[in-house]
Amino acid sequence: MVHFNTKSALKSPAHITLQKPFKFSKIKEHFLIETLKHFAEQQNQFNINLNGFGCFSRRVIFIDVTNHKPVLSIHAELKKLLFHELEFKENEISSKIYPHITIATRDLSKENFDKAWPLFEFRKFKASFLVNSLFLLKHNGKFWDIYKEFQFKNK
Repeated sequence: MVHFNTKSALKSPAHITLQKPFKFSKIKEHFLIETLKHFAEQQNQFNINLNGFGCFSRRVIFIDVTNHKPVLSIHAELKKLLFHELEFKENEISSKIYPHITIATRDLSKENFDKAWPLFEFRKFKASFLVNSLFLLKHNGKFWDIYKEFQFKNK
């Protein structure tokens, strides 16, 4: 996507977002980590299937996730955890998500979208992978780093 002057999506590892960025007290960070660790240990592994590309308006291009159900299920459980255990306010929690993997966003101009989208709209792409953990990303001032990985229970 560098050809279209967009680098924003490269500032984080490829991922499917379950929760929008948030600020958390450094003092309570250990509690956050322990809570997420326990949460992940209760989750079953699942497969993600990718098929083709999609877009949101004229600013975001993404790889499409075809099986939303397992992602939406874990998201629903995470929302409860954030609200009840970690005391997030309702407006701090991602209420709805559309599972996808972003490849171009924010800094993709409408003009460059119009050039890029025809290259992706009908492009064939299929893949799948096993989801066996979730990640906590932390912003370092320039981009998002993987801060912690939390393993799901083994089948």
